Amino acid sequence: MRCVKDILQEKGTQVYAISPDATVYEALQLMADKNVGALMVMEGDTAVGLISERDYARKIVLKGRFSKDVPVREIMTADVIRVGPDDDVEYCMELMTDKRVRHLPVFKNDQLIGIISIGDIVNTIIKHKEEIIEQLENYIKGKR
Repeated sequence: MRCVKDILQEKGTQVYAISPDATVYEALQLMADKNVGALMVMEGDTAVGLISERDYARKIVLKGRFSKDVPVREIMTADVIRVGPDDDVEYCMELMTDKRVRHLPVFKNDQLIGIISIGDIVNTIIKHKEEIIEQLENYIKGKR
């Protein structure tokens, strides 16, 4: 099975980040501009949290708050679940399912090197299953 570093090699290691002091509105604008569903929250080189569209929906919209008035630090997820580049894709899927998260920051030696989403995981698993099916079909047909 593939691991996290394989996903990062395919999708790249670009991570979009925002300051905890920025407004939620600024975070949403950046997510929209970059077409991503989450941003790392960084103070300098230190990851202090993650903000997602889900945080916005649950902590701003449903509570009747205004995104231009609320700093990111008030709604971000501070206790972020992390994975490493050598972690197995299936382990990541189990982790995302158990913890009910859609994004996992990837760290190597406490250095942020990327972020993966549930979509990345699902696509990788589907691709792997298709490769296995093709190999089995070739085996049955006598091809190598």
